[in-house]
Amino acid sequence: MEFLDALLDRSWLLWIATALVLGVLEITAIDLVFAMLAGGALAGALADALGLGFVGQVLVAAAVAGLLIGTIRPVLLRRLTMPPTDSTNAPALVGRPALVLSDVTVRGGLVKLVGETWSARSAAGHTFPAGEDVVVTAIDGATAVVGPLHPGPAPGAPHPLEGSS
Repeated sequence: MEFLDALLDRSWLLWIATALVLGVLEITAIDLVFAMLAGGALAGALADALGLGFVGQVLVAAAVAGLLIGTIRPVLLRRLTMPPTDSTNAPALVGRPALVLSDVTVRGGLVKLVGETWSARSAAGHTFPAGEDVVVTAIDGATAVVGPLHPGPAPGAPHPLEGSS
């Protein structure tokens, strides 16, 4: 009985230890449930610091954990699983117009793409003379694969010379 009384006198230490164990479990699970429970355990430690009895601490810990699971966890899960809104890097260049700087054949050539000079090759055996507008159909390493520009560039795509200095 003496041990139990000594343990209850230092219940904040139990709450902190519980929060640490739950934090380690969260690292392995990555489901955010254990993290929310750890938040409840920290609230239990705070309740002990405020002088609440053990039953009050358990109630505070349970209420805070439930509140975190019901409100914060869904928001965090949405943020973690949200797909990127815009493509970046090479995938963002597909569909963009380009200006042929030197004749582009299936073997090579140069285009100006978003203000930068890119090595290019044509798709499907087309040959494009210098000065012609083309569209990027794929990116193959550091080479833009281009095809004929259909009537009008893709909506929202800037002209290839925009941003050039």
